[in-house]
Amino acid sequence: MSDDQRLLDRFVRLCETPSPTGSERAVADAVAGELRELGVEGGEDGAAEEARAGSGNLIARIPGRAGWVMLCAHLDTVPEQGEIGVVLEDGVYRSRGETILGADNKAAVAVLVELAARHAADPPPVGIELVFTVAEEDGLRGAKALDIGSLRSSYGFVLDHASPIGEIAVAAPTYQRLAAEFVGREAHSGIRPEDGRNAIAAAAAAVAEMTLGRLDAETTANVGVIEGGTATNVVPGRCRIEAEARSIDGPRAGQTIGAMVDACTWAAGERHCDLDVEVTEIFRSYRMRPNSTAVAVAKEALASCGHEPSEITTGGGSDANAFRAAGFEAILLANGTEANHTPEERVAARRIVEMLDVSEAILAKAAQRC
Repeated sequence: MSDDQRLLDRFVRLCETPSPTGSERAVADAVAGELRELGVEGGEDGAAEEARAGSGNLIARIPGRAGWVMLCAHLDTVPEQGEIGVVLEDGVYRSRGETILGADNKAAVAVLVELAARHAADPPPVGIELVFTVAEEDGLRGAKALDIGSLRSSYGFVLDHASPIGEIAVAAPTYQRLAAEFVGREAHSGIRPEDGRNAIAAAAAAVAEMTLGRLDAETTANVGVIEGGTATNVVPGRCRIEAEARSIDGPRAGQTIGAMVDACTWAAGERHCDLDVEVTEIFRSYRMRPNSTAVAVAKEALASCGHEPSEITTGGGSDANAFRAAGFEAILLANGTEANHTPEERVAARRIVEMLDVSEAILAKAAQRC
């Protein structure tokens, strides 16, 4: 079997092994088992409980001829809606059913395991530190629980951006999440509606007061969930909304979520409802330094593989946010997947192979700087 076919077959196996956030054990065992068969040093950390995950993070190391560099992918996926079956059509992997494919992030997981397979008996130019995180899809919990001090690398790469290979995310946002529950008073809507306090009306007024969508080049706001009420003939006594604000400018994210809280407070007062509000920072923004070693290595590696390096700003978060918040220089790279988190998710087979080539080039370029 060719190395490329081994890589692609592994990708299919991984995708067809369910691993929604919190249920990563089966795929973690599969990856750990393959690394163990290769004789690669490594193991599972103790982050499962803190991360509320099905397993801990996996860390594997292959000593090289000089220094270390870290490469990261996450093991979990968003929830699947039914059994995942992978089909290959015209060179593109897709889901057979009405659910996700799981290429986010199993395309990268397959690449990193193949990197280990290629170098287990052939020392790489630089030591490889492979990190497979859990619970990334819900707040980067595995990366947050990782002991950064245990890493031997001084910088690393997260292969988890669903866009064309060549893109380097040099800036990513702070993400603030809002949960607001409006508490009114139930009453019969046809007999004594005046005795009720409509919590849904209060929530609706709050949402109408908010400025949503793209607020500026670096800032977005959204209300994604609204739920409440029990029946059409009951004035609703409770309604909950879930919302978010993101900005590359961290203080701007705080100001935006603050304005959303103010809208909720005003609306609750106008409709004579009580209000319970919770704001949580899910991850923090970063901007890469112009002289970043990780950026320089990424650009050189991509160019050597025939890709045009492109520095971008992303509105999404990744394990790179958590690593950088902990003081570790990590950068997010595109991996060639498309339409992640949807039934239309797909990735071309050649993109998976190309990402392996880029990873090999990263090792070579990192070695030149040791």
